[in-house]
Amino acid sequence: MIKNKKILIVSECFYPEEFKINDVASSWVEKGYSVDVLTLTPSYPLGKIFSGYKNGLLQKDEYKGVKIFRVFAVTGYKNNIFKKILKYINFMILGSIVGIFIGKRYDCVFGFNAGPLTNMLPVVIIRKLYKKRAMFWVQDVWPESVYAYGFKKTKIFSIFLNAFVKFMHNNISSIAISSKGFKTKLEPYTKKNLKFLYAPNWADDLNMNLDPISFSNVKKTQFTFAGNIGKVQNLENIIKAYNLITNEYKKKSQLNIIGDGSNLNNLKKLSKNNSNIVFYGKKNREDMAKYYIASDFLIISLIDQPIFSLTVPAKTQTYIAAKKPILAIIKGDVADIVKDNNLGICADPSNLHNIKEAFIKCINMPNHEKSKFIINNSKLLNTTFNKDQVISELANKLVS
Repeated sequence: MIKNKKILIVSECFYPEEFKINDVASSWVEKGYSVDVLTLTPSYPLGKIFSGYKNGLLQKDEYKGVKIFRVFAVTGYKNNIFKKILKYINFMILGSIVGIFIGKRYDCVFGFNAGPLTNMLPVVIIRKLYKKRAMFWVQDVWPESVYAYGFKKTKIFSIFLNAFVKFMHNNISSIAISSKGFKTKLEPYTKKNLKFLYAPNWADDLNMNLDPISFSNVKKTQFTFAGNIGKVQNLENIIKAYNLITNEYKKKSQLNIIGDGSNLNNLKKLSKNNSNIVFYGKKNREDMAKYYIASDFLIISLIDQPIFSLTVPAKTQTYIAAKKPILAIIKGDVADIVKDNNLGICADPSNLHNIKEAFIKCINMPNHEKSKFIINNSKLLNTTFNKDQVISELANKLVS
């Protein structure tokens, strides 16, 4: 491994916001690299500046030996699409300006592409200006995801968007993908000789020796969803399907929803007549193990759109680390992971009857069947989703 390399990470979100890039940065420092981060003032997901932070034009911070450059963040975007778009434009512009001034000092630039591709413009600008090695770690695929979020696919817009995506991917030296399905979607927009590294999100470190919380005073099958609560998470269909099960099964089970996001209020309205659906709000990452331990099935879900069949939400690996059976209400790569490794039950995200039947199957499932899923989770933790292995491969690909 090449030590003492200076790396700039460009990411819309960074600590104290909870993303995998936090672990990448701190681990690279431990491995001997000099690591800086260019990011926004923390505000995700509520659109409010975190306590203890000032939303200045440019501020410096530090986290586990990582120097952080924070630029001004647009706030109030939780329920405002205009401000959300403005937030992305803001980072694209301010991040690029700062990148021009600081980019020359680094050997490599690493883009954590967890949001819009526009956030990666500072990476490309530094690459073109200073001829630095540059790499994206792709968590979401453009242009497909743009249309999946509701933008109309007109001829003029498509020409412009395709040109932008091609420009961005033609001006990096390497690319890592968090889902194998991303490769076929990205290849038309990349250089022919660009090699892809499969770098899946790993499982979070969880302390499963904590005392579990008590979801209920009586024994029930506990279903838990944890994460961002937006439209694409498909919780509307999950709640509608859960409402369809008979009272007999409702009494035997409970649906727990942990997190916050733009669709929370709507989901609460859908659930108002079902006392077995409980909302817990956003919890600290360190406390989540208590909720996982108390759960019988952990839910992964996304809406039925082609782009999301390629997406592997980070919670997939976290649930595997929790060593709990998975209820995958999703198509594509995640469903394949669950089926191929026998980690749990799958359901069609657009079929309410199918989701309802999956709930009933889980409620009726004997413990010896659940235990098979738990054993298989443990096996996968030490292979495909090994944290140290993925982080080391990302560094090697970037600097070599």
